[in-house]
Amino acid sequence: MPLYRACCLALTVTAMTFAIRAGILAQLGQDLGLSDARLGWINAMAFLGFPLATLAGGLFYNALGAKKLLFIAFVGHLLGLGLTIAADGFWLLLLSTFFVGLANGAVEAGCNPLIAQLYPNNKTVMLNRFHVWFPGGIVIGAIASKLMTDAAWHWQWHIAIMLLPTLIYGVMVWQQKLPNFVQAAQNGQNTLDNVKQLLNPLFVFLLLCMTLTATTELGTQQWIERILGASGVSGMTIMALMTSIMCVGRYFGGPLIRRFHPVGVLLGSAIFACIGIGSMSVATGDWIYLSAVLFAMGVTYFWPTMLGMVAQELPQTGALGLSVMGGAGMFAVSMFNPVIGHWIDKANATAANLGLSERQSEIFAGQSVLSNLTVFPAVLIVCFAGLYWFYRKNTLLDVKQERVKKEQVKKEIKGDMARGIS
Repeated sequence: MPLYRACCLALTVTAMTFAIRAGILAQLGQDLGLSDARLGWINAMAFLGFPLATLAGGLFYNALGAKKLLFIAFVGHLLGLGLTIAADGFWLLLLSTFFVGLANGAVEAGCNPLIAQLYPNNKTVMLNRFHVWFPGGIVIGAIASKLMTDAAWHWQWHIAIMLLPTLIYGVMVWQQKLPNFVQAAQNGQNTLDNVKQLLNPLFVFLLLCMTLTATTELGTQQWIERILGASGVSGMTIMALMTSIMCVGRYFGGPLIRRFHPVGVLLGSAIFACIGIGSMSVATGDWIYLSAVLFAMGVTYFWPTMLGMVAQELPQTGALGLSVMGGAGMFAVSMFNPVIGHWIDKANATAANLGLSERQSEIFAGQSVLSNLTVFPAVLIVCFAGLYWFYRKNTLLDVKQERVKKEQVKKEIKGDMARGIS
């Protein structure tokens, strides 16, 4: 379906901006004299622009529709990438990255509710398949960034290669006639009703969990090159490995989701993510690759399954619920990016005081940051275990009530038959 492919390509560009920005952080720092804390603020702008765009997109989705939101994303990508190429210092990079973040958020705001609309009976599975193209785009971006880095290409060329797929998805969206979102006349809902449903306790709980799942996944991936650069392995190779696993897992995740319910999948994901980050914080050499595999198995289902939970369990929140959920995740990552940069600077300073060499200092800093990041999936294990217990308890209760009703019906039938015979 051309419409679905256009959405996938737009998400691929979104993912490439994450991967390539991660790959050029070291070059930006050297060429423009930027500290890790300042690089953290530049990263933060992408994650800050994202939630602003998703929130606005969710509020106005019913009025604008997916096509206009995707065209806004196209313009934002062109503007943000162009300004990044022209950037010669901190402030222009800050602004250009913010525009890229707005474009990325518009892609999510337009595509997620559209996919849910196109596949109303298979929302969680199809959202997982659609989000294959986020790790897929990261694989493409990571490989391209590594090849260009090895060939000593300037960081501006890394940004420029994203202009081609941006132009292609822009043309594809322009040519498509997109269906309107299901309006109030069809489902009894409007934007005001959607806003009211955001106060549902389950939605609030999932919103808080989303801030932790997003930071676990994207906060780690965005700094992977900087964290593991001195460990003897390629950060971009690690990212490509992790995201390849995520691609396969999301595409073939349907049976897993149906077997264990989204909540069970999220609980298992948190466990694997915690083990993966924890082991990466102490692993060296080739063992880092095994740790990365465990981490990838954990974060594979976080983002799309959280969105699927909202679409499946809280459909009354509409497009706004999906947008707010995605926006909350990216906003959390934007807030933690400067914190992660500060953690690296602080760990490097501690290592310098201990008299470690430059390479030893970078390894020490990377392991310290990964150790700090382990806290996020550890908290999620507790949260999702509680939610799983709640769902299991209520499911068993529903089964028991259904069994009681059947027994009661049987007794009534027997009573009617006895009275008929007499």
